[in-house]
Amino acid sequence: MTSAPRLVGEQFDDLEQQQEACSLGMWVFLCTEILLFGGLFLSYAVYRHAYPQAFHDASHDAEYWIGTSNTAVLLISSLWMALSVHCARTGRRKLLLLFLALTLIFGLAFLGLKGLEYYLDYKKNEVPGINLPVTDAFSRQKEMFWTLYFFMTGLHAFHLTIGCGLVALILILAWRTGYNAKHYAPVEVTGLYWHFIDIVWVFLYPLIYLPGRH
Repeated sequence: MTSAPRLVGEQFDDLEQQQEACSLGMWVFLCTEILLFGGLFLSYAVYRHAYPQAFHDASHDAEYWIGTSNTAVLLISSLWMALSVHCARTGRRKLLLLFLALTLIFGLAFLGLKGLEYYLDYKKNEVPGINLPVTDAFSRQKEMFWTLYFFMTGLHAFHLTIGCGLVALILILAWRTGYNAKHYAPVEVTGLYWHFIDIVWVFLYPLIYLPGRH
């Protein structure tokens, strides 16, 4: 089949109203996520202002090549996701399946690289509360950097894991029924969530990896 059934909830007058409600609901949810990550960014800004040298030194030890690679991976995945939404609107089922699959693959690649990065951090004794040594006057201040680093990137990776699950679900539904110009809301709201995850990383990348590079 190349088109999805027109399923309209009882609380909606038509499919268009239902899709608008889905988009609005996702935007409201993303606003709450902005508050969550915004608080973390503010905490980072406060501590970095208080301990600039320690944050600079700790950032220099971060895996720059992995952070940069993951930035490229996520930006490209956003392109695939945007093309997925376009294909869903135009009813191009085969291309939709292709771009959703690419989005999922790039998302999993990001998680794989992030797992490798965490492993390297552990090997270099940079995990607070486990193996981060106290070697100089800045050690406790560096610990704050690594605490924020693991919390913020870990929370981001958790959201991306959910995003991969959503993309996988949409991929299955697209393979079974397809989407068209009148029924593409699931792809669109998933795309909004995916782009939000990418935007969060665009802010995380310069905060974590760039201060120690100049």
